[in-house]
Amino acid sequence: MFIYLCKKIAIPSNIRLKCISWNKNQGFIACGGEDGLLKVLKLETQTDEAKIKGLAASNNISVTQTLEGHSGFVQVVTWNEQYQKLTTSDQNGLIIVWMLYRGSWYEEMINNRNKSVVRSMSWNADGQKICIVYEDGAVIVGSVDGNRIWGKDLKGTHLCHVAWSSDSKILLFGMANGEIHIYDNQGNFIVKMKMSCLVNLTGAFSIAGIHWYHGTQGYIEPNCPCLAVCYDNGRCQIMRDENDYNPVLLDTGINVVCIQWNPNGSVLAVAGSLKAASQDKDLNVVQFYTPFGEHLRTLKVPGKQISSLSWEGGGLKIALAVDHYIYFANIRPHYKWGYCSNTVVYAYTRADRPECCVVFWDTKNNEKYVKYVKSLISITTYGDFCVLATKADENQPQYVLVLCNSIGTPLDPKYVDIEPLFVTMTKTHVIAASKEAFYIWQYRVAKKLTAMEINQLARTRKEGRERIYHIDDTSSGSGDGRLDYSRAFEGRESGTIQRYSLPTVALVQSYTLDCRAYQLSLNCNSSRLAIIDLSGVLTFLDLDARAADSTGEQLKLERKDVWDMKWAKDNPDLFAMMEKTRMYVFRNLDPEEPIQTSGYICNFEDLEIKSVLLDEILKNPEHPNKDYIINFEIRSLRDSRALIEKVGIEESSQFIEDNPHPRLWRLLAEAALQKLDLQTAEQAFVRCKDYQGIKFVKRLGNLQSESMKQAEVAAYFSRFEEAERMYLDMDRRDLAIGLRIKLGDWFRVLQLLKTGSGHSDDALLEQAHNAIGDYFADRQKWLNAVQYYVQGQNQERLAECYYMLEDYQGLENLANSLPENHKLLPDIGYMFVRVGMCEQAVSAFLKCNRPKDAVDTCVHLNQWNKAVELAKNHNMKEIGSLLARYASHLLEKNKILDAVELYRKANYFFEAAKLMFKSASALAGLLEEDVLSSTNRFADNAWRGAEAYHFFILAQKQLYKGNADAALKTALHLRDYEDIIPAVEIYSLLALCACANRAFYTCSKAFVKLESLETLKPEQRQQYEDLALEIFTRYSPNYKKTPDLDDVLESARGDLATALNDRGQVRYLRVEFAAAVRDFTAAIECQPGFEVPYYNRGLVRYRLGDFDEAMKDFRKVLELNPQFEDAALSLKQAILDKEEKQKRGY
Repeated sequence: MFIYLCKKIAIPSNIRLKCISWNKNQGFIACGGEDGLLKVLKLETQTDEAKIKGLAASNNISVTQTLEGHSGFVQVVTWNEQYQKLTTSDQNGLIIVWMLYRGSWYEEMINNRNKSVVRSMSWNADGQKICIVYEDGAVIVGSVDGNRIWGKDLKGTHLCHVAWSSDSKILLFGMANGEIHIYDNQGNFIVKMKMSCLVNLTGAFSIAGIHWYHGTQGYIEPNCPCLAVCYDNGRCQIMRDENDYNPVLLDTGINVVCIQWNPNGSVLAVAGSLKAASQDKDLNVVQFYTPFGEHLRTLKVPGKQISSLSWEGGGLKIALAVDHYIYFANIRPHYKWGYCSNTVVYAYTRADRPECCVVFWDTKNNEKYVKYVKSLISITTYGDFCVLATKADENQPQYVLVLCNSIGTPLDPKYVDIEPLFVTMTKTHVIAASKEAFYIWQYRVAKKLTAMEINQLARTRKEGRERIYHIDDTSSGSGDGRLDYSRAFEGRESGTIQRYSLPTVALVQSYTLDCRAYQLSLNCNSSRLAIIDLSGVLTFLDLDARAADSTGEQLKLERKDVWDMKWAKDNPDLFAMMEKTRMYVFRNLDPEEPIQTSGYICNFEDLEIKSVLLDEILKNPEHPNKDYIINFEIRSLRDSRALIEKVGIEESSQFIEDNPHPRLWRLLAEAALQKLDLQTAEQAFVRCKDYQGIKFVKRLGNLQSESMKQAEVAAYFSRFEEAERMYLDMDRRDLAIGLRIKLGDWFRVLQLLKTGSGHSDDALLEQAHNAIGDYFADRQKWLNAVQYYVQGQNQERLAECYYMLEDYQGLENLANSLPENHKLLPDIGYMFVRVGMCEQAVSAFLKCNRPKDAVDTCVHLNQWNKAVELAKNHNMKEIGSLLARYASHLLEKNKILDAVELYRKANYFFEAAKLMFKSASALAGLLEEDVLSSTNRFADNAWRGAEAYHFFILAQKQLYKGNADAALKTALHLRDYEDIIPAVEIYSLLALCACANRAFYTCSKAFVKLESLETLKPEQRQQYEDLALEIFTRYSPNYKKTPDLDDVLESARGDLATALNDRGQVRYLRVEFAAAVRDFTAAIECQPGFEVPYYNRGLVRYRLGDFDEAMKDFRKVLELNPQFEDAALSLKQAILDKEEKQKRGY
């Protein structure tokens, strides 16, 4: 950063100032002093026009108001920025709260405790609470509307400072004896803060300031120190939080008066006085530090005693209260930024993210790309590339250099063990330096190098692409005195500058300066070195190797208050520099008239300076404005343009001859072209070595028509609308179309084609439609692309669009419209395969005479029946192996019957018979075991269904004949058949028989069972309850000696589901499909959670062509067991077959 004093404002009557505070949001400045002085000032705001021109903000005062109310020395002023309030206090303890009304400040509240003096006041981060501390130990916390929240009297203490934490949960109280006590926000003592900066310190000292940055604009890196405590003896402690046991310790070496963080917490300003060695009086200084204790700058301030300081809201100015003056200083921050390939790269912090936000802003297309980088150290750019230097890990002393392109894409990261405090790069090398060593990395080989440079780079690659050198080591590189194409310089704190050759890294020369270099810059031919020291003084070293002693010579030019400079890329004698708020351009050390701007120099080339207003961009970094990129022309370019316009081409050529530059010759050539002075234009193009321009002039010379020449010139200068109009006026629509084709403006080409006619236009129309389709397809606007591809008859891209749109019907129609053996059909077939559409894929493959691919598709999608059918229809030799593969697939899934059916349909009866024999043998063994078994015999269980319905029908028959007792006894036998007959039928019949037999106890038990059935609907359950109430209010359900219905209702049922399922498979094997369905249904009713009967019943229904019922069964299987793969495949096949059936209309 760089800082300089820019304005001084005197306070009337020479009243001495005590305090000053700058409102960060509204821009008001409040200052208090002797005799009740309280003034509110405001500087002029910068106009939009001034911003765009890059002019610095004005330091003139636009608002001045004296606030009356205090009588004593005003000691404390503090702003509540959220609620636009000003709180002030004087030596008598009077507190006044001021409010803003219609541009002026008025008294809102007054409070006077009349006991002690207010030493400090602090609003919390959201402006809701204020904490006021008095010298006698009294603490008051109040709300923004003036109500007292709580108060406390800290007996035996003298308070002098207070600070809130960012979350408003902690209060820090600074004592007069130098201690700092930590309290919670309710006034409860927590702990005394450990002050490491006072270790081994004797003598009296007091707290000069406490400031806690609240993180409102984010932190420069995670876990960054933000709490600063400083004592009047110069000792300072910077902490991460109130309990930080490893703080940053500073000894500023001055008598500190006050401290304050800048608005984004990246710079701490410490104001005080320094005892001058040669003078009796003290010297006022402001020192600036990073949160990690690194000293940045020191600002010397005139006057007797500095009393206070405050930052402006943007961090670009600082106000200092000195005696009876207010001094303003401008600050040029050291932003992390760079410029490469028309791209501005800049970094900023956000409150909602711990990382640095790095923006790659393409100024040409106004597009930006954002990266979030943790612990960013610096940004360095050159050519088309950018290097981001970061910390690898907070706990590891390792760093990363990330090479990126101009849109932020990482190309090559390098891990280094030295801290990259300084980084620079050339077209082939990245050089990073710490305080003791420097690292060189050859990151790429440029395409345009001379033979000598290529040989040098080849030697470097053999030795290794990465090397580290200590600054005091003697380099092993050979310094043979040749003129290297690039040189490296290292500046040391002692003032020594060491010069190395690249790529050999040989120490060539050392130079000793009288200052400490802050910034080094080498011109384009390595003949001069510019040096900016810590105090902003710019000096130059002449390094021209043609000098006799080659020791270098310090040039006489010296400029002060310089904070940026840039050499021209194409002229070693041209450079631009920023001095305060002015830009100077120097040619041969002679300055041109200055330009008022505060921009940072991006590039100096072709007699133009490109500058970026980073201050304005970083006020709203998420939305950079192209107006903040400014191009300045240097005087020779401006003068040449003025001469050409006012005097003429011939006279101007002499001036350009005296001040030669390729840009000036190009300017002359362009002016000559405008006037069709082809001879002068050709000579100028030759002088600026523009081969394309020479060819263009030659082509113009071959044209006969003047209007044609003017049209070509208009196109050359990018006045395409004018050139097109001239072509059309000459009735040369073909040339207008050709111009638009070269520009890639196919929309305009289409318009021009539609305005005319001709046989040759058809091909161009097709080309235009396809190009516009490509335009939409590149932007993934597939629907728009389809419309133009249809008109352009581009079936290949049309298929791609249909596929991306998932418009498979359109893709199928396209396949049907193509002729047989079309080259696109296989691609369409594979598109269908990728989405599992077997039938459409097969159709496409067959249409292009590729049955093998069709069969492979069926196998891939498990459509084996279709595969076998295709193999048979096309007499494929591998049908046997295909059947064997399918059969083995079915047998692995234990689907023996499906395998038998496969062989039977394919007329492979012998293979089917073998499988049937194996299955029958297994069944015979099962029946034999069943006969030998004494319980749960399969043969007996086969008749349970008949028995169940026999008892069910018999009970009803007996009841209708009036034999209620026999009917009840028969109904009681139904207790074992709930797996066959629905329970509601059984217990309804049982209740009816019991009621008819006047066995009401048994009847009531049957009703209880009925009402507990989960299968009943609510209205049915209510009907049963109403009927039971009607019966049992008339007849009491007394117990009689009847069969124990509890045993009947609660007895365990036999699990017959497996047996019924097995019998269903046997009947299926006998081709008794209806009986098999009944058995599978009975098994399901017996055990509803058993998924296998559902699957088997679904297979039978599928074979019978009842696809809807089959799909229900398959879905039920997947509901019970989602991992049942065969059910999923069968469901998919059933859906496809149903669709085929509907298409064919049967």
